[in-house]
Amino acid sequence: MLNWDQLLNTERQRESLGISLPHRNEFDKDYERIIYSSSLRRLQDKAQVFPLQNNDFIRTRLTHSLEVASLGRSLAWNIGSWLIEEKVFADFAKAKELASLVEVSCLVHDLGNPPFGHYGEDIIRKWFETWFNSSSFEHAQQKFGELDEQQKNDFLYFEGNAQAIRILSKLQFLNDPYGANFTYGTLATLMKYPWPSNHDNVTKKGKKKFGYFYAEKELFEKISSNVGIGECRHPATYILEAADDIAYLTADIEDAVKKGVFNWEEEYLKIKGKFGEKYELVFKKLEEYRAQAIENKVPNKGLIDVQNFKVSIQGIMIFAVVESFKTNYDQIMSGEFEGDLLSTSSANEIAEDLRNLAFKYVFSNKEVLTLELVGDRVITDLLSLFIEAVTNVKGLEKSKNKHEKLVHLISENFRHIHRFSEDGKPEIDFSELTLYNRLLLVTDFISGMTDGYAVNLHQELLGVKLP
Repeated sequence: MLNWDQLLNTERQRESLGISLPHRNEFDKDYERIIYSSSLRRLQDKAQVFPLQNNDFIRTRLTHSLEVASLGRSLAWNIGSWLIEEKVFADFAKAKELASLVEVSCLVHDLGNPPFGHYGEDIIRKWFETWFNSSSFEHAQQKFGELDEQQKNDFLYFEGNAQAIRILSKLQFLNDPYGANFTYGTLATLMKYPWPSNHDNVTKKGKKKFGYFYAEKELFEKISSNVGIGECRHPATYILEAADDIAYLTADIEDAVKKGVFNWEEEYLKIKGKFGEKYELVFKKLEEYRAQAIENKVPNKGLIDVQNFKVSIQGIMIFAVVESFKTNYDQIMSGEFEGDLLSTSSANEIAEDLRNLAFKYVFSNKEVLTLELVGDRVITDLLSLFIEAVTNVKGLEKSKNKHEKLVHLISENFRHIHRFSEDGKPEIDFSELTLYNRLLLVTDFISGMTDGYAVNLHQELLGVKLP
């Protein structure tokens, strides 16, 4: 059985140098470490659904993450209060730790997403699938060493969740190789899939998801041991996932209505016809809001209506998810629970209707598809340029030819992080980097780009526009 004393683990790779204050727990410190970071700020120019938007209303990965953090905190407080009632938590402080842990985990859950959202992950995977079957890969292995199965799979199944662990434990660089030096409890919560890329879940069971790269293998072993999760999901991960689901199921539809992608009135009447009796009081209140909007002659009535709907449906799903956590608590704590809290809740049916609505109108929208194709070209070309560069440059003494110049364009911070030895000292020369680390350097660089930066760099390198 999982144990909350271990699950709320506050140890770090390096002892915290922060000041301890009353009512400020270690997970609050995690939040304060990342809220000022460049990694988090970059999310303001990464797509949630609609890439490269000039409209401030439309959500980015940053605004989405803030909304998920708010929902996650509410869910965690509800669950924490119940755990106090059940005498699982001794006091209010433990409930606050859970709420703080979930809030910060939600805030950074998309930190490792590459440009152009989840489609960006697919582009990276497909690029490496082609490259690993090329003569260029064979030549690179001859020069810099072969890749084992896990190392290859890290790229074949490239995963934004695993990249987020890299950012928080290494890439958000300050003074040492520990990145933002997050608590093991937070890192464990973020690790939605606590197994490597060569695990049977990935290679045989078809889940195609994993939690950490080969480069973070030792870190995972520390997290797993200290937090006591083994290969089980952290219970707070289910709360994080539910908050994410509730946020995007309602918000993506709101953004689409704002952009005029579909007629909200028609779809609302269908939803009301199907769920009006089950959620009678909710829809009665929504009808009052709709009548009030007509009476007051509010502009953008459709948008106001969908916003009221969003708030009401989120309330339904929050209640249902908390009840699902309570119902499935024993299975969650024994590591036997499968699925997710929302799909096993009483709100599953309405959540599925909203999911289908998004697939029907939002993800198939012409603008979304067109900009994703732009992202395909951008990421594919950048990978081709930079992988060719790092596999054709031995050292960094010169910057005369094309490949050397390209390697020097890679973030100096990222290049510096790859210099750290196992002793934590920056003593590895670029010429000594293995093939795995050279490839990882490029995916660190490209996945960290914002949508706009990736497009601009692509245009500059192809000569479409001057720097």
